[in-house]
Amino acid sequence: MPAQNAIDIPTISRVCFGRLPLELVEVMLDDTDRALIALLRENARIGHAQAARRLNLSRTTVQARVESLERRGVIVGYTARLSEEISRRMVRAHVTIVVAPKASAGVVTALQRLPELRALHSVAGVFDLLAVVEAEDVPTLDAAIDRIGAVAGVERTQSSIILSTKFER
Repeated sequence: MPAQNAIDIPTISRVCFGRLPLELVEVMLDDTDRALIALLRENARIGHAQAARRLNLSRTTVQARVESLERRGVIVGYTARLSEEISRRMVRAHVTIVVAPKASAGVVTALQRLPELRALHSVAGVFDLLAVVEAEDVPTLDAAIDRIGAVAGVERTQSSIILSTKFER
């Protein structure tokens, strides 16, 4: 019996579902699933027939796999991306945030209400949170950063304005 390569061994991705917070559910993702997910990340509105052509699969196979990924909670939603022209006009910043002890849950809840926040990450290191903030202009961005600093439980922030994006997936 020939030895197995690492390539021959199926990989397992562990996904924590929001509706099952105390359990980790093992979800098998094969190369086809990963390719389909990459395609949907590139263009979530791609039709099943076009995705099938790009992946060299049948339309019904693509449809069944998308439905399976959705049903298993691997794909939980779709989003809209702005055009390059609109996106280029937006001003973005990464804002690192230090939170007072035991205030994290309240800070996260308050920050979730700010429409300029595109993402909020918990991070290890000197800072507790990293916010991605986006606004139409510098004064609006400045006001959003001020609102972040004014949230009860936020001790300190530091902002880095994004000058350009070299690539984004």
